[in-house]
Amino acid sequence: MGRFVEGADRNQTTLLPECLDDFIADDNPIRIVDAFVDELDLAALGFEGATPASTGRPSYHPAVLLKLYIYGYLNRVQSSRRLERECQRNVELMWLTGRLAPDFKTIAEFRRGNGEGIRNVCRRFVTICRELKLFAQAAVAIDGSKFKAVNSRDQNFTPNKIARRQEQIEQSIQRYLDALETADRTQPVEVEAKTERLQEKIDRLREQMRDLDHAAKLLNDLPEKQISLTDPDSRSMLSQAKGTGVVGYNVQIAVDTRHHLIVSHEVTNVGNDRTQLSPMAKAARDAMGRKTLRVLADRGYFSAPEIKACDDAGIAALVPKSQTSGAKADGRFDRADFIYIAADDQYRCPAGQRAIYRFSSVERDNPMKLRTYWSSACPRCPIKSQCTPSDYRRIRRWEHEEVLEAMQRRLDHQLDAMTIRRRTVEHVFGTLKHWMGSTHFQTRGLGRVAAEMSLHVLAYNIKRVIGILGFGKAMQAMKMASA
Repeated sequence: MGRFVEGADRNQTTLLPECLDDFIADDNPIRIVDAFVDELDLAALGFEGATPASTGRPSYHPAVLLKLYIYGYLNRVQSSRRLERECQRNVELMWLTGRLAPDFKTIAEFRRGNGEGIRNVCRRFVTICRELKLFAQAAVAIDGSKFKAVNSRDQNFTPNKIARRQEQIEQSIQRYLDALETADRTQPVEVEAKTERLQEKIDRLREQMRDLDHAAKLLNDLPEKQISLTDPDSRSMLSQAKGTGVVGYNVQIAVDTRHHLIVSHEVTNVGNDRTQLSPMAKAARDAMGRKTLRVLADRGYFSAPEIKACDDAGIAALVPKSQTSGAKADGRFDRADFIYIAADDQYRCPAGQRAIYRFSSVERDNPMKLRTYWSSACPRCPIKSQCTPSDYRRIRRWEHEEVLEAMQRRLDHQLDAMTIRRRTVEHVFGTLKHWMGSTHFQTRGLGRVAAEMSLHVLAYNIKRVIGILGFGKAMQAMKMASA
């Protein structure tokens, strides 16, 4: 093999073994992981086993397993079995763990039993980012995305899904019974084998029917009328990106608009974002150490009470209003065509008439207090057909409508707000899902899934900080901030 680069003879012995540290480049990210974890007070963060027992078999230190998981999520290796194999053949992991190779059960149990500690480590890294002055703009973009759980769609049941499946099974059973009758009547040579096979299929379908009846009984006791058998906390949710349902979790994140760092995150099993705005905004404000904050979110977060809660907390929300006007869809005047005159507490309609206050009400399904206005000139209005099919065009105004009007003025002054939101937060979700691949969460249950998501967020933030500061400054910052 002349004139080719030749490798070393694998049977050649060496007088002095090579140092393991020589295999790790000086700017390898695992050196930052090692420095970050070594300076953490794992006992104070809530990790089990940080203080060794005086008796019994020695256990692995939580720092070793935490380093192992951070490395795994940095390198798209989330499975405990794959991490076990990597410990035995990966030089970087040999350096990081000191040649320790825990079995997959030990690795999985660490993630399963230290959810709170893992979430606290993720929060601690965000605190370090705040101390490094990386959150200078005090502005975040909030969004949610659906992530698959360890639960197939066939193991998730709702009353409608059970009814449809039972109908399909009944039709299949009837079809097989008809086939049995035909086989008995024609008496072919292979009738016995065919009859036995058809009877087995009927028995399996009847067993499925009994399982569906059991699931239906369980649903009667649940307020949500939905049950998942593999991961009980997962829920069937509509995925707008795919246009189909996905059984999983709704992951909420708040991302800094300058450096695109994930400031806060939350895992929920609520399928919509309507009630998530103020909790996520307040969590981001506290994580960034700010008194005021500017929050960008899409139409799915528009909720008057949530926007008012943000305003009360000193958070300026920018959320476009949902386009749900029935009048506009029918070609009539929209509510925005009626101008509110604050000095007189009246509305001016498109015809120039005044709609005056009539009464206040609180709807049964809506706890907000609404004031109702209309004009006495409605029955004689020449353009009434363009306004309402009723006798009077009634306009309802929330008692805190000025909060929504102030938000609309902010949106009018910042026309690129939704462009900033989209390029800030949607790229982050795309990166996280690319790292996960086509798979699902590795754990089950809301608490454990939240811990697993914290590992994804921690790995993402570590990569971002290295990209922002460079390796040298990031290493120095980790040592100084952790100390």
